[in-house]
Amino acid sequence: MTILQLVSCRGWSSDAYWAARITVELARRGHRVVLGCRAGTETRVISRARDEGVEAIETFVFASGLKPAADLRDVRRLARRVRDVDVVHVHRGKEHWLATAALRAAGVRRPVVRTRHIAQAVRPHAGNRWLYRRATSLVVTVTGAIRGQCLAAGLLPPERVIALPGGADAERYRPGLASAAVRARLGGEPGVPLVGMIGGLRVMKGHRVVVEAARTLAARGVHARYVFVGQGSHERAVREAIQSAGLQDRCLVAGFAPDLPEVMRALDVALYVPLESDGMSRVLFEYLAAGCPLVASRVGVVPEILGDGEHALLVPGGDAGALADALARALADPALRARLGEAGHRLVVERFSGERVAEALEARYQALLGERGAPG
Repeated sequence: MTILQLVSCRGWSSDAYWAARITVELARRGHRVVLGCRAGTETRVISRARDEGVEAIETFVFASGLKPAADLRDVRRLARRVRDVDVVHVHRGKEHWLATAALRAAGVRRPVVRTRHIAQAVRPHAGNRWLYRRATSLVVTVTGAIRGQCLAAGLLPPERVIALPGGADAERYRPGLASAAVRARLGGEPGVPLVGMIGGLRVMKGHRVVVEAARTLAARGVHARYVFVGQGSHERAVREAIQSAGLQDRCLVAGFAPDLPEVMRALDVALYVPLESDGMSRVLFEYLAAGCPLVASRVGVVPEILGDGEHALLVPGGDAGALADALARALADPALRARLGEAGHRLVVERFSGERVAEALEARYQALLGERGAPG
């Protein structure tokens, strides 16, 4: 098949990452896949997509908001482009509307697939009713909860909305030996467990809950080191929380790390503790693929795919006391950590790797191409 993926992100968001990962995985399966990106995002999006392995990239204006002149240029370019593709897969509202307009301008019918990446309800106004019911063949969601939101809007029947969580690069994020140099860079000490949290420094990620749990464990005499890997607007607040808790000698804010697989292999316990749904939860699946023993909040996709005590230790979101108890349990039991890491890795390889998501998408694309009168 020839597949055109369109993503209008201005930065390296979960939408852009998912589109790039699936582009690579579908290409590995023998399909010709072109990733259409927003012009002017060479540093923030396009270079990152190339780092993921995307080879065929084209750019479009994808102007923010309604810009008639720029939108018309995109529709004309896309109208020429869609004649040579089998499936058009879009990731945001901008390209969803532009692709639909282009197909009509070109006078051709192609399946239009839309992925919804965030937990935000689709507004069932007249425009969306037409767009989803008449012009969209399939909606893919990255969690079951987002699928439920789509169904609640009443825009599509259940058989035209599917959840495909996951997408991690199971080959890149695979278990391996920890690097002593990386572990030292992260603040690790010989003989002391290293607990790590990877993610943007934002309020909803739960960094302050981790600091509070670390303070509780320190008061209990549980000795561990903690590292926060990532950047973001909440960095000052995280540092202040660490200082207020008196944990400067136990916690490190390490900033951006380009070698995340190595970072994950250096951790004794990994944390995924957002306060609310984190959409596709990219780092969660990468932790699992890397075989990291995991403590995770019961939010978003976590309770949909992970068994408590089977693949991870699960805690309520925002509950520092429960997080401290789960961490204490994991830190005290190396055999438990090993079992959780192995089970998480196996789960991703068998069900939630990029290869598995691409395989499921491929089957759906083929079914759509076999349907007579598919929207598009």
